[in-house]
Amino acid sequence: MANERRLFGTDGIRGPAGVPPMTPDVALRLGMAVAAHFGRRGSVVIGKDTRLSGYMFETALAAGVCAMGAEVLLVGPLPTPGIAYITRSMRADAGVVISASHNPFADNGIKLFAADGFKLPDDVEAHLEQLMQPGALDERVARGRDIGKAARIDDAAGRYLTHLKHSFPSSLELDGLKIVVDCAHGAAYKVAPTVLRELGATVIAIGAGPDGVNINDACGAVHPQAMCRAVVEHGADLGIALDGDADRVVFSDARGAVVDGDAILAICALDMHARQALRGAAVVATVMSNMGLARCLAGHGIGVVRTPVGDRYVVEAMVQGAYNLGGEQSGHVVFLDHGTTGDGMVAALQVLAIMRRSGRALADLASVMTRYPQLLRAIPVARKVPLDLLPQLGAAVRAAEAELGDDGRVLVRYSGTEASLRVMLEGPDHARLEELAGQIGNVARRELAEP
Repeated sequence: MANERRLFGTDGIRGPAGVPPMTPDVALRLGMAVAAHFGRRGSVVIGKDTRLSGYMFETALAAGVCAMGAEVLLVGPLPTPGIAYITRSMRADAGVVISASHNPFADNGIKLFAADGFKLPDDVEAHLEQLMQPGALDERVARGRDIGKAARIDDAAGRYLTHLKHSFPSSLELDGLKIVVDCAHGAAYKVAPTVLRELGATVIAIGAGPDGVNINDACGAVHPQAMCRAVVEHGADLGIALDGDADRVVFSDARGAVVDGDAILAICALDMHARQALRGAAVVATVMSNMGLARCLAGHGIGVVRTPVGDRYVVEAMVQGAYNLGGEQSGHVVFLDHGTTGDGMVAALQVLAIMRRSGRALADLASVMTRYPQLLRAIPVARKVPLDLLPQLGAAVRAAEAELGDDGRVLVRYSGTEASLRVMLEGPDHARLEELAGQIGNVARRELAEP
């Protein structure tokens, strides 16, 4: 198939650093393929998070781009949305992010942006894989004066910082607010505290001392407990926790309770709708978003457009439907009026602006959404048989759906990154959800074990 991809997953190439496909050789060939696809005399922005292996992949990618005669623009550690912004604002031909996002430090990944700052469609990734085949570009390698060069963009962080501040209303300030910001020892360790301080907040920065191996280690958006504790200990008004590449965010209210991506979408959607700034009178969310989000928004005449899991699918649906707000429960929140991908700090600044305009605390704002109990289970599988070919599993799912009725839902899907079947149930009774999940899991294990 023309669009078949073996290296690229739902969000670029990812895996343990030094283990195929995350090797310097693959990075070198990907750099060559990017330059060949987007233009031999073009320019490619390369940025990264704070992982130790980032140096290795940065060098390999830059070598590949230069080998094809294109120019490399190195920005160093910078959030993923910052790299997308720099790519677009500097009119580069492509952007490359070296990051495994919320994964542990031993992993790494490579994701790509086109000149417009949007992630690449599947067919372009498939073409890049074709160009990466051994020998595919041997006859096109640059020589002599045609070899590319690399330059470091020393003011990249400053450019992105200015962009962030422009996303916050100029009539507002953060004076008087005490904010904990957990940078996950990642790419936003300088930018995030700086922008909050420059807007007037008193900032307690944690997770802001990267050493190459502590990224996402018991901190950040995936492990928000450290942020929640710090908020309570310091008597802060709220906390902001980013992940390693700062494209997602979760909050803590003043009491130390987590406010996730669904609640952020609810808060922002209601505010934008009231200001007639919500295009399409709808929000784009994934199939994993809580039922409470849809019911909250429906009560205010706002629809929810569902997509598969993955922020790239959210963005694609937003562009196709001309919507300007979308996101995931995990904290990827996309404001197309301010950027082309999930941006943890842009999302944080929008919530802070709502707090300032309304004079309401975060806990009060988040109370607009009543969350349904949600149960998630991952069932290891040896093979991924199409779900429509598993009649027993289908019957078990339908029986659970019939029991839950309008007060719940069941979602069964294969993981896009792991050898597992994901089961999600929502409903009013958590104990009953446990029982139903067990029944569905037993059927799935039995049917998938059959030859």
